Amino acid sequence: MKIKLIACIALLHSASLVNAHESAPRADSHAPIGIMGDHMHKQGEWMVSYRYMSMAMSGNLLGDSSISDDEIVTTQPNPYAAMPMMPPTLRVVPQEMTTAMHMVGVMYAPTDDITLMAMFNYLDKTMQLKTYQGMMGTTELGYFDSASSGMGDTKLGLMYRLFDDATHHLHANLSVSLPTGAIDKTGEVLTPMNMRMQTRLPYPMQLGSGTVDWQPGITYTGKAGDVTWGTQYMLTLRNSENDEGYQLGNEQKLNAWGQYAISHSVSVGAGGEYFSSDAISGMDDEIMLPVQTANPANYGRDVINAKVSLNWVGQTGLLRDHRLAVEYSVPMKQDVNGLQMEMDSMFTFGYQKAF
Repeated sequence: MKIKLIACIALLHSASLVNAHESAPRADSHAPIGIMGDHMHKQGEWMVSYRYMSMAMSGNLLGDSSISDDEIVTTQPNPYAAMPMMPPTLRVVPQEMTTAMHMVGVMYAPTDDITLMAMFNYLDKTMQLKTYQGMMGTTELGYFDSASSGMGDTKLGLMYRLFDDATHHLHANLSVSLPTGAIDKTGEVLTPMNMRMQTRLPYPMQLGSGTVDWQPGITYTGKAGDVTWGTQYMLTLRNSENDEGYQLGNEQKLNAWGQYAISHSVSVGAGGEYFSSDAISGMDDEIMLPVQTANPANYGRDVINAKVSLNWVGQTGLLRDHRLAVEYSVPMKQDVNGLQMEMDSMFTFGYQKAF
């Protein structure tokens, strides 16, 4: 009798360990941290998140080919050359640009089929530029920096469950981007005449679109054993000009990824991204400078990125359900409209906690 009782206790203990293991949070239950709106929550569940994203650019492309600074200032026409004291070609050349974004997110599920979300972000942009002397030639005058920072556009949205079983999950994404980011930031520039003047900064240094933008999409994820995978297609649709007389281009983004769970707490992943954006339509009459970033035609690009990622989630005690993740992205192919800076890399770090 005693032996049977001991055996039953051991069996119950073993079963409880199995159940605890099966219910433990899995790192690969979330997509790589660079994918937004990838997962849903159970009814009544909340999640808070923080992401830090850093994007670096350097050098310049004409279409899909590199172009030197000297070539730019001797061959690329200035669209504002007809204005007084304007040179016939571009005379200011971007060298490097970094964009840092701090994003805070909140998610809540009023039902099992609907998860609501809100995202707020703060941007910090810096660009180094080189000015060439006078109206022509390749004599360098000097370098200067421009910078802008502040709140970006705010996103509100929801995810709606379309299908779910033991292996496959499908949901629709629908968000609206509200124009909380400034589009009238100013800064000091060094002119080819060796003067420093305060002016409105070109389009990439502004912090928002200035318009209400719709962002529909669809997300699929799958799982089998220690392997998970997914794909997501998202659009950004602009529907009007902003108060400064221009409209950013529509965007589309297609992501695909796969992850392998080394353990419940750690997963590694790899994937690819296709990103496409259109040129700016219209223009801001206060942005007229002999630099490529002041020309609305020099916007819009097609990029193919390769990505690697790492997810971690705490399993027990105070660390349970706390998530940390990183993702690193590099472009494999770039083709830009007109003349633009070349993308170097994107790094994303994130923290998430559900409760």
